[in-house]
Amino acid sequence: MTTLTPKDKDTVKAFWAKISPKAAAIGADALGRMLVVYPQTKTYFAHWKDLSPGSAPVKKHGATVMGGVADAVGKIDDLTAGLLNLSELHAFTLRVDPANFKILAHNILVVLAVTFPNDFTPEVHVAMDKFLASLALALSEKYR
Repeated sequence: MTTLTPKDKDTVKAFWAKISPKAAAIGADALGRMLVVYPQTKTYFAHWKDLSPGSAPVKKHGATVMGGVADAVGKIDDLTAGLLNLSELHAFTLRVDPANFKILAHNILVVLAVTFPNDFTPEVHVAMDKFLASLALALSEKYR
């Protein structure tokens, strides 16, 4: 398991403070990319009329996803306990394959790198990658 150091946590919090005003757009872009690049993920959204990048449902769910990421930043010291309800929702109600959390995390990293090229330093990249991996692991907790 990837362990977030105190420095990683501080880096994530500082970067999040900078990017959070654009969180909804980041989420929409990341989700839209995921649905195009990993078309197998569309199965969870078959009830949407439009799965194309930039569509209303993609924008709405992208904002929801990033709201969860914001929540996770606030609970960074205990992601497993802090995200228990989200883990239960995704495991028991939505029945999302936990491998998809890693796929979406990767797409979030891509969008962050493209949107914030000057701020997305190697140090930020490592900290955000470790954080999103820890977040994906915490969301997978109820699958065990």
